[in-house]
Amino acid sequence: MLLAADVGNTNVVFALFEGREIKARWRIATDARRTGDEYAVWLLQLLAIEGYTREDIDQIIIGSVVPRSIHNLSVLSRKYFDVEPMIAGAGGADWGIEVDVDEPRSLGADRALNAIAAHEKYEGDLIVIDFGTATTIDAVDFNGAYKGGIIAPGINLSLDALVGNTAKLPRIAIEKPSSKSVIGRNTEDQMLIGVFWGYVALIEGLVARMKAEIGRPARVVATGGLALLFDEITDMFDEVDSDLTLDGLAILAERASP
Repeated sequence: MLLAADVGNTNVVFALFEGREIKARWRIATDARRTGDEYAVWLLQLLAIEGYTREDIDQIIIGSVVPRSIHNLSVLSRKYFDVEPMIAGAGGADWGIEVDVDEPRSLGADRALNAIAAHEKYEGDLIVIDFGTATTIDAVDFNGAYKGGIIAPGINLSLDALVGNTAKLPRIAIEKPSSKSVIGRNTEDQMLIGVFWGYVALIEGLVARMKAEIGRPARVVATGGLALLFDEITDMFDEVDSDLTLDGLAILAERASP
């Protein structure tokens, strides 16, 4: 079985694959200082709860946007699973796609993995939106080449900045507003309208501009924690694929296998 680790700025998601099927997944807060031993105490218990042992795992792949985390996860792999990990984007697990931008080496692992998985799963030109700590919108052409994209603050980052830099505004939860009115009657409603509907307008506007620039029909694929929430109130997504990044790791591991 394959153990995939998707290291984001906020969380690390581990997924256990049998072929392309996810059999279990676990999430822990990202902390680049967390040691391989600390990961092992947590992860080995969760494997046992799901009925698996460390001997079931014969492949490990790590995709990370937090470079400092790779060493400790590699220690986890070697020490507790006796497996030499594949590092997404390096060695035998190189991206294997054209990265057609000014600085190809600067492309984040999550965005490359999303491009790989989206091209394999969906046809034609693609626009991939990932709602993470930052929101990224990426263009992938019909040949699977990564053509560039957009980085915007994630909605929670925007809210944190708003609350953290004002004296009287309260912290609110990100949720679908109870009304479609954009004229709020109290402070909390006005904040939610500004953050939520403002974010929808941001995404819809950027996607429309990107489609116009591509000049061909493009399928919009959304992933990340808030994709399902925004899918409830907009028709801009053609696909919502919550496991896109993890699937990219599984595809890359499969290609890198001897």
